[in-house]
Amino acid sequence: MKPHDVVGVNSDTPPRLRSALPDFIAASGQRFWLVVFAACGLAFGLMASLLGRPDLARWIWGVAILPVLAALLVEIFTNLRRGSVGLDLIAALAMAGALAIGETLAGIVVALMYSGGQFLESFAEGRARREMTTLLSRVPKTALRHAGGSLQEVRLETIVAGDRILVRTGEVAPADGTIIAGSAVLDQSALTGESLPVNRQAGDNVLSGSINLGATFDLLVSRPPAESTYAGIVRMVEAAQQVKAPIVRLADRYALWFLAITVCLTGGTWFITGEAIRALAVLVVATPCPLILAVPVAIISGVSRIAKRGVLVKGGAALEALARVRVIVIDKTGTLTEGRARLVAIDPANGFSPDDVLRLAATLDLASKHVVATALVAAAENRNLVLGKPSDVQETSGVGIEGMVENRRVVVGGATFVSQRLTDAGTIQRPASRPDDAFSVTVAVDGVVAGHLILADEIRADVPQTLRRFRSSGVTRIVLASGDRKEIANSIGSQLDIDEIRGDQTPQDKVAIVLRERSRGPVMMVGDGVNDAPALAAADVGVALGARGAAASSEVADVVLLVDRIDRLADAMEIARRSRRIALQSAFVGIGLSLIAMIVATLGYLPPVQGALLQEAIDVSVVLNALRALGNRQSDDTQKSRTP
Repeated sequence: MKPHDVVGVNSDTPPRLRSALPDFIAASGQRFWLVVFAACGLAFGLMASLLGRPDLARWIWGVAILPVLAALLVEIFTNLRRGSVGLDLIAALAMAGALAIGETLAGIVVALMYSGGQFLESFAEGRARREMTTLLSRVPKTALRHAGGSLQEVRLETIVAGDRILVRTGEVAPADGTIIAGSAVLDQSALTGESLPVNRQAGDNVLSGSINLGATFDLLVSRPPAESTYAGIVRMVEAAQQVKAPIVRLADRYALWFLAITVCLTGGTWFITGEAIRALAVLVVATPCPLILAVPVAIISGVSRIAKRGVLVKGGAALEALARVRVIVIDKTGTLTEGRARLVAIDPANGFSPDDVLRLAATLDLASKHVVATALVAAAENRNLVLGKPSDVQETSGVGIEGMVENRRVVVGGATFVSQRLTDAGTIQRPASRPDDAFSVTVAVDGVVAGHLILADEIRADVPQTLRRFRSSGVTRIVLASGDRKEIANSIGSQLDIDEIRGDQTPQDKVAIVLRERSRGPVMMVGDGVNDAPALAAADVGVALGARGAAASSEVADVVLLVDRIDRLADAMEIARRSRRIALQSAFVGIGLSLIAMIVATLGYLPPVQGALLQEAIDVSVVLNALRALGNRQSDDTQKSRTP
């Protein structure tokens, strides 16, 4: 049997994945050779000039300009066919003008700086996209499937729900599923941003895309690979790489104004002074082709850095919207709270001890798959209680369960269900110790109430600090919109920094809240259930808890938390705001410096060659400034210190 390869992107990679690769990978080869040709032309021309052959030097420089100019004209023509006009036109005019008036040294400097700037952009975008493209390069092609007592290596597209597959050491889990044999040590860093491996036992769920660092285990596939968590993430990444941020479109509009100003200033200089060289100097110094692309570099850098924190932002538009959020509408269950019941108190009665009440109830609940039964069994195991074996079990779905435990008749369920099975039927009183945000399960033994087990959905430990960080990031209003009962929503909300609490909310109600709050500023909706999907779609930014939320929510959301940590959303907001600030800074400072240099050139104080060198220094500085959005060591260390 062939060893299973964790494949990268190659000729066997599906076309859809290959097409999602960043354009710089395909274009970097051509851009590299253009830089080499221009650099060699400049060097050989300088040698000829030093040897006393200025005519030969001008000829060499002119020839070296031609390939760069030709490639640029092809790109301009392609953009024009798409209805797009950019600043590349200024570079083409500068090179063509230099050839026309014989200033080939200035022209070759422009050619070298333009091609070098394009190559620098490719490198910058490549570094910025690295975290995103890592996902695309880890898609497996085959899996080992159990069939008739043997293992068969099959194509991934043939795997269906219910198949049993073998995941070996070092392999990527090809589909979502449940461990049915063995245990697993999994690296989920590419999915969740968690640096430490996680341990999973038989019965636990496994996300596709996780790497098996431990022993071989068997996985029962829960859904086809094409519908898996990892496949969904890959689709989101592909979409994210295609979406253009509003701030990038804004930069394009500024580019058109800059182009108009440049043409007018160049023509005016030539008309007034009659000096073609001075007009050429204006053109040369106004060649900021890498300048405007500093904006998408900053945006992509921000998206990539957020991905390292286990948060997937679906493109630049979503990142910019995230940076502008002023109002947050947030769900309760699974978002502010853990989303699962936990035993918080035991209220014994009629001489039973707390441990007896829990032990008898948990033993009976071994026969149930209800979420409350799972919580009670887990609580008993945490207390090291010895559970027996129930018999003669009868369960009324969603209401209660009864059976024999240790030769005693045990009933566990709601008050009405249990009261109908008491020796002395009557109304069971609510336990005095039960808070408003909790619910109770009644336990009866041999027809007598033995006590109440009080459970609650507890607030996540990281929520209070996260809400404070939301405020410090510019959020002015936080609204809790929950489908749970009003008293539970009020109890949870009163413990937190919440401006408005709304319980008993239907999906339509949540949409109405989002639309209403828009008058106060851009709205972010955070939720994890199917019922949250309409509100996520209606908000300016929809955030889904993809780690355990509904698939529908992840599909419509603009931002997906791949790790079950709400504080990572605060990280994402802070990074988004910083990336947007850097993008605007790069654009406005770069254009401002270029305009100043153009005025100096118009006055005749900046010759073409020196102007080209000055402009490239401006371009390189703003692109490097845009890369600051990738973060710095101090900020990364701060984030790591918050990670348990």
